[in-house]
Amino acid sequence: MDAGSVFIAARDQMIGFGTDYARARAEFRWPALTQFNWARDYIDRVAAGNGRPALKVIDDAGLDLEVSYAELARRSHQVANYLADHGVRPGDRVLIMLGNVVPLWEAMLGVIRLGAVMIPATTLLQHDDLADRLERGRVKAVLADAALAPRFDGLAGAPVRIAVGGAARGWAAFDDSHQAPAVHVPAAPTRADEQMLLYFTSGTTAKPKLVAHTHASYPVGHLSTLYWLGLRPGDVHLNLSSPGWAKHAWSCLFAPWNAEATVVAYQYERFSAKALLEQLVRARVTTFCAPPTVWRMLIQEDLRRWKVTLRELVGAGEPLNPEVIEQVQAAWGLTIRDGFGQTETTAVVGNSPGQPVKPGSMGRPLPGYPVVLVAPDGTVGEEGELCLDLAARPTGLMHGYLDDELRSAEAMRGGYYHTGDVVARDADGYLTYVGRMDDVFKSSDYRISPFELESVLIEHPAVAEAAVVPSPDPMRLVVPKAFVVLTAGAVPDAATARSILAHVRARVSPYKRVRRLEFADLPKTISGKIRRVELRRAELERPAGGGRHPGEFWEEDFPELKSGAPG
Repeated sequence: MDAGSVFIAARDQMIGFGTDYARARAEFRWPALTQFNWARDYIDRVAAGNGRPALKVIDDAGLDLEVSYAELARRSHQVANYLADHGVRPGDRVLIMLGNVVPLWEAMLGVIRLGAVMIPATTLLQHDDLADRLERGRVKAVLADAALAPRFDGLAGAPVRIAVGGAARGWAAFDDSHQAPAVHVPAAPTRADEQMLLYFTSGTTAKPKLVAHTHASYPVGHLSTLYWLGLRPGDVHLNLSSPGWAKHAWSCLFAPWNAEATVVAYQYERFSAKALLEQLVRARVTTFCAPPTVWRMLIQEDLRRWKVTLRELVGAGEPLNPEVIEQVQAAWGLTIRDGFGQTETTAVVGNSPGQPVKPGSMGRPLPGYPVVLVAPDGTVGEEGELCLDLAARPTGLMHGYLDDELRSAEAMRGGYYHTGDVVARDADGYLTYVGRMDDVFKSSDYRISPFELESVLIEHPAVAEAAVVPSPDPMRLVVPKAFVVLTAGAVPDAATARSILAHVRARVSPYKRVRRLEFADLPKTISGKIRRVELRRAELERPAGGGRHPGEFWEEDFPELKSGAPG
């Protein structure tokens, strides 16, 4: 069989398992593909003569724009030709910085079709983050919203710059791609192991890691995500996550289109639980995925008032509170199912459709993922670091960290891929999250690297040392908090706190800014290493939104810093 047929057969098998988890685990095997290009071999196949909606873009002002599979496939041919006309070749890197607009999907498909490498980027990125991505990503071309073009002023790299949704001085116009030929003829087949996607993700150093995925690891790998989400052909799927993050590609591109479902893209300026509920009804959404932050906001409303058409509900990013699951179950008769994965993988663990859900558990290993729990001494048991056995390497695992052989080797040491997450397994095989091996944490579904923020903090002239840990928050679960030791002569007062918070705010993207700051001594080991574990433990024992410590300041204390930015 050709590559497209092999992939579709594996897809049909996964959908056919339905709620039979045991059979899915026992029988599913990743399809073996030597050559594969998702846009050419799969999308073109399912899009031929297919007028069903692949994408539906909605907003609170009444926008209801549908684009068919056939039309999106045609446009991706044009985008591939347009990029090629501007000198973009297979293997070149293309940074895509767009919101939930139709050109985002046209661009992603077009880049895949061409055989170039896409680098998704959130629209929250500012000057320093963009400079780092252009340099380390060795970016050939940028596709960005015209309104964001000024952020690239003065930045080296990316000789090809294309503005979307308007004009930008010195930039080509994406609208001109509509004049490109509607048939793209590739110069050569795409190998399944060729690089297709690069993600910048926070790690344990000051600079984000570059996660490299292939033409197999994400398109094919997301068969596990399809299974976890419970997607079926004809579903209408709404996932709340911002473009530029891995979860957006998971649930707004690969998994739903693998199932031949409709992706719903919801545009909004400021989140409103009531508005979202109205859109779930209006768009007749059948499968819905949202981070725990959103679920906690939704249950503030009387959910019974909205007559939804939902069949499957999932949450991802952080463990869900059992009381949230109970309230949604009481209102809609549906159970929110947790799942777990990383930028480096597709969905690895999850509560799959039709299976019992244990509150507080992330579920069980998904089909195709050989999960083992490895203790610090290297033994495999019932509690330890969640690892993947490389003897049965899953297709959904990244190729590695780009240009970082040492870090890649460390992640793959001992015959396992190490996630850095510690879990415990009960007698029924359900896994419960325990904590991180390192200090990376999540806030509002965004991965936060303490080391990245600390490197910015110590650039302030008043800061001698700093440690960043998660602090409880009633809405975001946790927010970044900095413990700061001042330089000689600096005063631990409100003015200094404001200056430091403003300094960080001006240098990092809005989603990862420091929200709280406390002047305090830092606990250290005998060798002088900061014991973040002590700070983290003490902070997480505080009630969310509880009282202040002496010398503690919150972002809310300085309203003049607020800009209304997301996050």
